[in-house]
Amino acid sequence: MALSEPGQGLPQFITVGYVDEQLFFQYDSDTRRTRPRTPWMEKFGKDNPQHWDGWNQIEWYNEPIYRQNLVFARKCYNQTGGFHTVQRMCGCELRGDGTKGGYSQYGYDGRDYLAFDKETLTWTAADVSAQNTKRKWVADRADNQYRKYYLEEICIEYLRRFLDYGNETLLRTERPVVKVTSQAEHDSMETLVCRAHGFYPKAIETTWRRDGEVMEHKTFRRDVAPNSDGTYHAWLSIKVDPKDRDLYRCHVEHDSLLEPLDVAWEETGASNLGLIVGCVVGAAFALLVAGILGIYFYKKRQGGYKAASTKDQNSDSSGSNPAI
Repeated sequence: MALSEPGQGLPQFITVGYVDEQLFFQYDSDTRRTRPRTPWMEKFGKDNPQHWDGWNQIEWYNEPIYRQNLVFARKCYNQTGGFHTVQRMCGCELRGDGTKGGYSQYGYDGRDYLAFDKETLTWTAADVSAQNTKRKWVADRADNQYRKYYLEEICIEYLRRFLDYGNETLLRTERPVVKVTSQAEHDSMETLVCRAHGFYPKAIETTWRRDGEVMEHKTFRRDVAPNSDGTYHAWLSIKVDPKDRDLYRCHVEHDSLLEPLDVAWEETGASNLGLIVGCVVGAAFALLVAGILGIYFYKKRQGGYKAASTKDQNSDSSGSNPAI
């Protein structure tokens, strides 16, 4: 990504690399160095020092080109100033069945600009202003052939090597912990909430089902989000009639599971709440009884002390106060 000026705490040019959502290297125009961002990438760099030098040279070459692209894009949109960004995102995919995928696309100011089709060696323009760039790039067939080769061969080879180095974290699986809770609503309805957390990898399929039927049109969900330990969590809810609550199941499919999970609401929350309320009431009653007994014995002791004879008061040879 290239920025027209430094902002938001970002340098004017930055490149980041991800494998399966994990940031593993970074380059920026402030340091002008490519740096590993994971332990396994540090090991890769020690074993392959020539790659760091090569990547640095590539980024040194790319940096002025992307700044020129930014100037060109501003002209296409008739812009003379302001804060603007130009971005490129490219990547490759190695699927479970052995097939490969790849993409290369550009964006301007956070919007789509151009997208490359490696099968037809063509570009798709997102709007009229991108047409000029499209005509120029479609004509450069040699460059498009190289883009295809990079996505299908070079990128895939690097991906395989990265998976070898990072297999302990990248190829691991962590089972999701799934729990269903309920929340009462004002209209005599209730909301069932399904939470799946602690799972890896990120890809997960979660649905609400009633008697086996997927209820996607009634489901409200949030995006899968990361946890601090590198795992992920997901959240989805559905509004139901309380009398139909037992018909609903939270259905979860994940690579770590041999069979999908179907989790129903259980009255554990209500039982725990009753136990907590019972403990609080019991503790309050015990404090009340202790207070009454304390007052009783205090009064009795005070009355006994006042009624004691002079002889009794002087019976303690130490001269100390009466024992409590």
